Amino acid sequence: MEIPKVGTEAPEFTLPDQDGKMHSLAEYQGSWVLLYFYPKDDTPGCTIEACTIRDQFKDFTTIGVNVLGVSTDSVASHKKFVDAYQLPFTLLADEHKEVVGAYGVLATYVGTMRTSFLIDPEGKIAKVYEKVKPEKHAAEVIADLKDLVR
Repeated sequence: MEIPKVGTEAPEFTLPDQDGKMHSLAEYQGSWVLLYFYPKDDTPGCTIEACTIRDQFKDFTTIGVNVLGVSTDSVASHKKFVDAYQLPFTLLADEHKEVVGAYGVLATYVGTMRTSFLIDPEGKIAKVYEKVKPEKHAAEVIADLKDLVR
């Protein structure tokens, strides 16, 4: 699958979170979503990315953005990762690699490419972030959101 283009409908999904609760994209209709894909829980780059989002999470909530992280790790792995770093957002477990495939971010060597999608309240892709820099990503998304939600 190819990475969805800006302006196209975001692929629908239903996945379990770190507590086993199911989430679907349709539940977030009417609000902004940052859907960020990352390779693996508790690895250096992924921890930096998650913690910078955590540290700037108030900015995301002030703007009204739901943050959903996705990797091919298990629910149990996500739970440990969330607990270890006190992450205030949802991590979704795509163990069968269906969603990473639908979004065109499946990578054979790490499971998932570090790519994010900003999805608008109508469910369309508003921005695609490829080759994300973990330490700068949260600030970049917040800056873009401030421009987009005006």
